[in-house]
Amino acid sequence: MAPSKKKHAHSHPCIIPGGFTVLSLKFSSDSGARHSLYVKEHKVREEKSARRPLDRTLFVLNIPPYCSEGVVKSLFSQFGVTESVELRDHPGSFQESGPKVSKIFRPAEKQGFKVGYITFEKSSSLSVVKSHPHDVPLVVCTEQRPVTTGVQKWIQQYTESFIHPEKLQEIVDSFMQNYDKFKEEEAERQKQEAEQQEEEEEGWVKVTRGHKGAKARPHSEAANQKTLQREKKKTKRKELMNFYTWQHRNTQKEHIAQLRKKFEEDKQRIALLRAQRKFRPY
Repeated sequence: MAPSKKKHAHSHPCIIPGGFTVLSLKFSSDSGARHSLYVKEHKVREEKSARRPLDRTLFVLNIPPYCSEGVVKSLFSQFGVTESVELRDHPGSFQESGPKVSKIFRPAEKQGFKVGYITFEKSSSLSVVKSHPHDVPLVVCTEQRPVTTGVQKWIQQYTESFIHPEKLQEIVDSFMQNYDKFKEEEAERQKQEAEQQEEEEEGWVKVTRGHKGAKARPHSEAANQKTLQREKKKTKRKELMNFYTWQHRNTQKEHIAQLRKKFEEDKQRIALLRAQRKFRPY
């Protein structure tokens, strides 16, 4: 009689509808309760960010509150070298606007379950994660990686809330330097966009002095032809818009004239009916 294969089924990865793989999670090795993480390869066509490569990024759901970015990075480092870990309250595209703000000046984070984006160094790490057996849980708190919870965590957060003035001044100075640099780059970008728009509208090119030793580059014939073609297109577009405007006005005038003519005819018809009306009781 052939041996049954059911006893080996529990060692296979658990995949649920939607393409998510279920990973089991335990807070400690002696804990009886288990938590489930749902992982999937990050594939979003609209998002084209170097921070989240589509072939090396793992999307994780249902991350418990006691797992910080450092804990998540340590948990998934057994599957491969991790480049970055990002935890968010809700899934969404990454938007980096302005200089980075220290956690001191950021609002308090919501204490709840989060979603995560884990970027690995190699794409093969994703297949290793998805093939992890469901009955082998990931342990959060170990001797090498202790995680505080409850009263100990509150005491630690309260202690870390006190900031020395020297450290605060250093953070403020660093932020102001990054902010000034960001504003200078933004002003330079806006200046370049304005010059480029001016070139497209007027067809003129502003010649500036380059670095020392640079030779002036004369305008090529192809560039001059492109400028002339652009001016011809603008002129033709204006003529076409003027033609359509005249045609629309002419159509409106004809319509108003027809309405006035019909109005006069109706007045004459009504006057004729009133003149022909006679009282005939019998």
